[in-house]
Amino acid sequence: MHKLGRGHRDKVQQFMAITGASEKVALHALKASDWHLEGAFDVFYSQPQIKAFTDSRHLEELYSRYKDPYVDMIMADGISVLCNDLQVDPQDIVMLVVSWHMKAATMCEFSKQEFISGLQALGIDSLEKFRERIQFMRTELKDEQKFREIYNFAFGWAKEKGQKSLALDTAIGMWQLLFAEKQWALVDHWCQFLQARHNKAISRDTWSQLLEFAKTVDPSLSNYDAEGAWPYLIDEFVEYLNENNIIQKGQPIDWSLKRIKRPTKEK
Repeated sequence: MHKLGRGHRDKVQQFMAITGASEKVALHALKASDWHLEGAFDVFYSQPQIKAFTDSRHLEELYSRYKDPYVDMIMADGISVLCNDLQVDPQDIVMLVVSWHMKAATMCEFSKQEFISGLQALGIDSLEKFRERIQFMRTELKDEQKFREIYNFAFGWAKEKGQKSLALDTAIGMWQLLFAEKQWALVDHWCQFLQARHNKAISRDTWSQLLEFAKTVDPSLSNYDAEGAWPYLIDEFVEYLNENNIIQKGQPIDWSLKRIKRPTKEK
């Protein structure tokens, strides 16, 4: 490794620390991804032989540790124990990424199939390996395509069983979590608008289109097309921003100075 520049050496060391891979494997993955760390993680974890490294007996032991005593699933209490073992806050967005990898159908629940298949796909069969993969899963949020997949997964994962729409309070909590990672200057105003004007459950169409709006429309709305095919709720949001003088179209915005004036209650 002495022939490598300092920047490349640092990436090799970082890759080895996160994945537990050998220097040879680290070099192979990094070279294959043109020295992009996130791409190298994808190369490493997509290798079919990774699954072969997991011990099914250890996976069963992990599942048994967190399984609910009354049903053959991991429920909220078991996930709380798992988070404690991983030294991760249950509200940490990385637990959403974990659920995405496990293809979990419902928030705060893992079936045995979801849990074991998800860990196999990640090459995890011990708590130590699980902790090592957490940093990799955080990097996945920085990948544009994976963030989109995780964002869209979150809708079905967070909604109540049997419901087509996502409860407003839950949707707001998820947006604040997701857009804290993928910063969107208007997220707080969007949540305030929904509470003031909408106060209803959120459809899947609105959920998916909002990410597109956040990605493509400048926070100053300078490139917003009123004739575009946005859901009515997003169009109403733009009107709300203009009505409250939050936006000066095409002008730089000092968000620290923007506060919506709320009417005072009459005594």
